[in-house]
Amino acid sequence: MRPDDDINPQAIDPQAIDPQAIDPQAIDPQVFELYDEYCHSAMPRRVFLERAAALTLVGGVSAMAMAQALLPRYAEAQQISFTDARITPRYVDYDSPGGTSGRMRGYLVQPAGAGPFPAVIVIHENRGLNPYIEDVARRMAVEGFLALAPDGLAPVGGYPGNDDAGKALQASLDRGKLMTDLLNSARYLKAHTLATGKLGATGFCFGGGVVNALAVEMGADLQAGAPFYGAAAASADVPRIKAALLVHYAEDDPRINAMRPDFEAALKASGVEHEMHVYPGTRHGFHNNSTPRYAPDAAALAWSRTVAFFKQHLA
Repeated sequence: MRPDDDINPQAIDPQAIDPQAIDPQAIDPQVFELYDEYCHSAMPRRVFLERAAALTLVGGVSAMAMAQALLPRYAEAQQISFTDARITPRYVDYDSPGGTSGRMRGYLVQPAGAGPFPAVIVIHENRGLNPYIEDVARRMAVEGFLALAPDGLAPVGGYPGNDDAGKALQASLDRGKLMTDLLNSARYLKAHTLATGKLGATGFCFGGGVVNALAVEMGADLQAGAPFYGAAAASADVPRIKAALLVHYAEDDPRINAMRPDFEAALKASGVEHEMHVYPGTRHGFHNNSTPRYAPDAAALAWSRTVAFFKQHLA
């Protein structure tokens, strides 16, 4: 049974099937807050939709329709095709001692040409290697970087094809072993025969926090990190960071933004090269173009800054 099979079909608002029918600016803040809770907890999709349906809103669009519009639509969000002539993507398997199973799998995307290339690891959110993250890896390769998007769920079968099941599967993993698998993935990429040995890291939400953790654990072996709305490193660990950091924040993201003052103070105290940017009018997940949280102008600016940052530090 798929996670959505127990949803009452009568509760589904057919007007919400087309995401274009819902103006992102018209989505009520209560629905956004509920979606954020759904994304970052064990809440199943059925409960998310039921709780949305129970909200009382003012206006002509139901909360259920708004909630459905927030669910990702990956096929419509693809920016770079896997058949694009500028890249060569493939899945690779590699050893991961100390991880969940001792083996890992990732999506490796090579730019056109023989290489070697500067390398960037792309870390997924809290649901495994979904199509959005694979697309980000392809976008990075188009910019000239050897990109690896590891799947933290690979040792237990891989991303299951939908985010609800992926979220539950990732939550079942030992967090320390998952982090070991992602750290081993970064080391695998840095040592790859197609890589120059210069390594950058980017990631989103959970993956943004992993970028900060990699900066701590890898020290001088990581040259640059660009986390998007991820959990900050502990202040006591910041002196171990040697990479330059470009940190992206959404304006409306209380959980992550509460960590910013201490993180920024620790980075300054430790002399870590860093930039921090807050994007006005955005919410957590603003780079993800598969849902209405996407803010096109802010996402484009953050992406252009990230690419330029990596070209500066990984050249």
